[in-house]
Amino acid sequence: MTETSSFEHAEPKGLSDGSKSHDMPGLKRREFLAIGALPLAAAVGPVNLVSPRGASVKRSQQEPIRIGMIGAGTNLRTVQIPAFRRIPGCEIVAVANRSLESSQRVADEFNIPRAYANWEQLLDDDGIDAVSIGTWPYMHRTLTLAALERGKHVLTQARMANNAQEARDMLEASLQHPDLVCQLVPTSMSYRIDNVLKRMIGEGYLGDVLSVELQRLQTRFPAVGGELDWRHDERFSGYNILNIGASYEAMMRWLGRGNRVMAMSKLHVPYRSNAAGEPTSVVIPDHVDVLFELANGAQVHMRASETTGLSTGNETWIHGSEGTIYVDRRQNVFAGRRGDSELTEVPNPRSEQAYNRVEEEFTNAIRGVEEITMAPFETGVRYMEWTEAVYRSSQTGQTVYLPV
Repeated sequence: MTETSSFEHAEPKGLSDGSKSHDMPGLKRREFLAIGALPLAAAVGPVNLVSPRGASVKRSQQEPIRIGMIGAGTNLRTVQIPAFRRIPGCEIVAVANRSLESSQRVADEFNIPRAYANWEQLLDDDGIDAVSIGTWPYMHRTLTLAALERGKHVLTQARMANNAQEARDMLEASLQHPDLVCQLVPTSMSYRIDNVLKRMIGEGYLGDVLSVELQRLQTRFPAVGGELDWRHDERFSGYNILNIGASYEAMMRWLGRGNRVMAMSKLHVPYRSNAAGEPTSVVIPDHVDVLFELANGAQVHMRASETTGLSTGNETWIHGSEGTIYVDRRQNVFAGRRGDSELTEVPNPRSEQAYNRVEEEFTNAIRGVEEITMAPFETGVRYMEWTEAVYRSSQTGQTVYLPV
């Protein structure tokens, strides 16, 4: 992955956890970008930075990092296990899935030395340095706090947690263990366009950002009585509605954070079939419209739905005082400026696009040679607070200010 000079590697300035944009009138474009734009160093290529917290004692490059896997779903099997095994000196030594039998099947399939009946047994293994948590969000807080208490580094799948308080608990626990590395798996949904959008916006292509339209729509008709996925179950998914948290996480990389939220939601398919084929009530919405404001006052409209048959799918429009950027459903980027008669496609060579290297960044941070910049726990708290604000506003009809 190629790192471009337009990326800032400093923590965003200006919006502390207690700040709101109406306290900062007259923000200019450069100030606005400095306030909210999140770094992409981890996605665009390796850097040689020593983390300000986490792995304060460097590990030898030859000393192995021993990983334990908690949960063994599709992503861990197809992405994380192969990725960890490509890293020199990284060993996957144990796995704990839903039962000893399922753990052993995974261990046999991937030649993992130890299989455990539950996560407690795995965390009690002193031969494990770090854990990769691949469960659904409802277990992330419990597992993270327990792993840190046992002195293990933590990499956790997204979404970070069920709600904002659980996310804050995880962040607080990580701060109490500054010698341990904590990281979230970042959303990869926008890797192809992250670099080009960040570069264009940072170089002033748009002028002042005025408004944003994000459309995240499925193109199929509603699956009436369809399968009950864990994402439809509030016990396992919490306040995470559809993929809006991941969409917001991606957008923060280009434009920074929101500060107040208004939302309306709808549940079009109120019943789905559980594993036994029985109809089960659903409470998580399958359609939502969100309006929120950025630090410079620009308005963002996000629409997400899984009930929009034959829609145009995912699209993004970013309108500025001097230019417009459009991203189509295939993530091709088009743009035009004042005086142009139409949008034209923006070159976006693969060599300049971001790609996943979270496992490499995580292990580098443990060795003390790279800083966690792509989805530290602070990023997760921000998107979980925004996600909860969407939920609260949709339930009450009121504007919700961030942080919640």
